[in-house]
Amino acid sequence: MKSNFIKEIINKDLKLGKNRSRVHTRFPPEPNGYLHIGHAKSICLNFGLADDYNGGKCNLRFDDTNPATEDKEYVDSIIEDVKWLGFDWGDRLYYASDYFDQFYMHAIKLINLGKAYVDDQSAETIRKSRGTLTEPGKISKYRSRSIDENLKLFEQMKKGKFKTGSKVLRAKIDMEHPNINMRDPVIYRIIHKEHHRTGSKWCIYPMYDWAHGLEDSIEKITHSLCTLEFENHRPLYDWFLQQLGIFHPQQIEFARLNLNYTIMSKRKLKKLVEKKYVRGWDDPRMPTISGLRRRGYTPQSIIQFSEKIGVAKRDGIIDCAFLEHCLREDLNKTAYRVMGVLNPLKVTILNYPKNKTEYLLAENNPEDSSFGNRKIMFSRELYIEKTDFLENAPSKYFRLSLGKEVRLKHAYYITCVDYKKDKNGIVSELFCNYDPKTKGGWSDDGRKIKGTLHWVSAKDCINAEVRLYNNLFDIENPDSEGENFINHINQNSLIILKNSKLENCLSKPDSNINYQFMRIGYFCVDKDSNSDKLVYNRTVTLKDSWLKKNIK
Repeated sequence: MKSNFIKEIINKDLKLGKNRSRVHTRFPPEPNGYLHIGHAKSICLNFGLADDYNGGKCNLRFDDTNPATEDKEYVDSIIEDVKWLGFDWGDRLYYASDYFDQFYMHAIKLINLGKAYVDDQSAETIRKSRGTLTEPGKISKYRSRSIDENLKLFEQMKKGKFKTGSKVLRAKIDMEHPNINMRDPVIYRIIHKEHHRTGSKWCIYPMYDWAHGLEDSIEKITHSLCTLEFENHRPLYDWFLQQLGIFHPQQIEFARLNLNYTIMSKRKLKKLVEKKYVRGWDDPRMPTISGLRRRGYTPQSIIQFSEKIGVAKRDGIIDCAFLEHCLREDLNKTAYRVMGVLNPLKVTILNYPKNKTEYLLAENNPEDSSFGNRKIMFSRELYIEKTDFLENAPSKYFRLSLGKEVRLKHAYYITCVDYKKDKNGIVSELFCNYDPKTKGGWSDDGRKIKGTLHWVSAKDCINAEVRLYNNLFDIENPDSEGENFINHINQNSLIILKNSKLENCLSKPDSNINYQFMRIGYFCVDKDSNSDKLVYNRTVTLKDSWLKKNIK
């Protein structure tokens, strides 16, 4: 890690012999949505720390304490995401719902200690009575209930005798505490809804602050890593464990990951999905791990990104260009080089025989010879990019224009001698001559050609739909707009090209392979592809704006 104050804390603990001289972490997602890139940072941190210490362990644990928002679909997606990133929890897969009976018995103990009571006030009344940072809270009239009365009422709550929201169990701490979280927090509420694992067995469910420390204690977690919003909850975490006299892990907070042009709130991401602003949780414009995977991100690039940004004590915003930089670094080594023409312009080579075809040799990755070579067809009719031709080109234009010579990658030099336009006055076809002595794209006579174009053979290419993805939002910090973040969706976040022409080798796409379309960017096959239609997603462009800004 670039900076990891957490390891400094752990190393100090181990020297002092704390927590039995071991390291045991956990990744504890709530299954109420799909994981995003911020969760990926936490996954890499928790599992990475366990790997860094001999005998270290990391649990995967689902905090499934709210049946109103959770679903097995989210559980399955989270398991898939963590596996895809390459992390293994062994036999340490747990659920908060595994411990509901223990949570309940601990609550009984707290009541018997005179440290918890049943409150009949509504959630709104309780919220208002907690006070402010400058004013103390207001004591509930139900706070003086006897231990026996609280035990009886709590048991009736468990048996379903009361309506949803009609009663809660609160910890009895201090309504004048400077930390508002310590002002008699709610630890159980009534929710008459089936749970995805326990069914209808329970109708009372623990609040996160109650469950969090108990889960960690039950699993003998040594270091409980949380994002900074839980820093003010740490005194409550400690208080519960101290009152119960059970194993006490150490909670450590770190800064969450924020990216510009991105939303990280699961609630807001869910709104994007439900209101159909995107095409599901795995839409390639989403910052979800499944969306990044579909777009063509690699596990290695996300892990490298997480390691390079390090672990901070204060929140900040990371430039999404840096995430793309890490992706390019990985894809540059692992992607196959091919040619694809996104906006095709037909080229006819007048002096090339009409019925002739030949196969030229092309390298699959110049960074690594083990990728081997492939053969590509060359014929009289080709396609190049429309943007690679200008009618009235300036003097320093090194692509194709009338009378100008360029190199076709892996093929020959060609010179444009004429062109034609369609009925709308748009150039629709170029007529060129080629130099047969420049096979392979090189000349022995010392001619210097500055322009090199990619191309495909019209006789051998395949048709495909290509989807170009850009930032989902058009402002750097859409979260700052509150619920108006929807108004800042980038209208050009998805551009669909339906008539792209690709090399024939892409006709049988492999979802495990990333491709570099030369001169354009990195691409991968999309799951929408079928036998009738090939769909490729642009993962990232070749232009590295972060590198340009940060490397002088």
